[in-house]
Amino acid sequence: MQLYNTLSAKEREALIEEAGQERLTISFYKYARIGNPSIFRNHLFIHWNELDVLGRIYVAHEGINAQLSVPAENFGAFKAHLDSISFLENVRLNIAIEQDNKSFLKLKVKVRRKIVADGLNDETFDVTNKGVHVDAEKFNELIEDSDTILVDMRNHYESEIGHFKNAITPDVDTFRDSLDIIEKDLAAHKEDKKLVMYCTGGIRCEKASAYYKHKGFKNVYQLEGGIIEYTRQVQNRNLENKFLGKNFVFDHRRGERITNDVIANCHQCGQACDTHVNCANEACHLLFIQCEDCAKAMNNCCSVECKEIHELPYEEQKKLRKGKVVSNKIFKKGRSEVLKYKK
Repeated sequence: MQLYNTLSAKEREALIEEAGQERLTISFYKYARIGNPSIFRNHLFIHWNELDVLGRIYVAHEGINAQLSVPAENFGAFKAHLDSISFLENVRLNIAIEQDNKSFLKLKVKVRRKIVADGLNDETFDVTNKGVHVDAEKFNELIEDSDTILVDMRNHYESEIGHFKNAITPDVDTFRDSLDIIEKDLAAHKEDKKLVMYCTGGIRCEKASAYYKHKGFKNVYQLEGGIIEYTRQVQNRNLENKFLGKNFVFDHRRGERITNDVIANCHQCGQACDTHVNCANEACHLLFIQCEDCAKAMNNCCSVECKEIHELPYEEQKKLRKGKVVSNKIFKKGRSEVLKYKK
């Protein structure tokens, strides 16, 4: 019985091209009590592998967080399988604004301690005691209220290319970093202000809203379905769009264009740009913003050093990488001394 992905990204990419089928990129999450995440994980893999689902799915005792793609012709069967699972019946599915058949190239279903790493070890904290969910119309109304504090619960490299007008955008690398910083900065307003939060699809705000209620904030709200669902509702209901720029997404697309505003800049030359790339040097792989001119001049690398390494024969590059731990560069997204124009 196959329980793990057996094809490389290149092999899967070739199969997708050969099939010529339209695929849907979808994300969803659900906080729930899962007794045995490993068994549940295997159950999902077996069924979804048969439906040609690809993506990155995390399962934990606290629930599931899924970002995936599925052939459009298999969507009905995929939805039926979700509805057959009691706590996932009629779960909200965020369907991507911009579709890409190659948004995911492998099926990875992983068991994690938590579906959102929060660094919390408070057993009295109840993640189901969440804030008030609001739709796009109510959200627009709330953020125009002078008694509202609007907070972006995403990381610095996400909010850099797109965010809501007048939002607080913490300069943090991870979700866990933002929780204490925001509580400290807004401690004086636990009772007199409305705390309104948003993120990509809602999962981080779901946990954050419960956390801030636990910490004594009286009026806590979150954008239902995050930026993805907000954009859909704005388009369908002809509402004013108060988001600027791109919405960062965690797949091969790296971003969805929401408005034509370009609010970021190339990290190498400073010109207006909001295109995220990974450094072509496999020993670096740093995520940063690079314009077309710099991509050409730097051979898709973040620095002269990486460019020189990337231009070496592949076997020499492998020798240089051997035995070196470079995950620090990978996970410190958008932060490096070589990035002269990083805001």
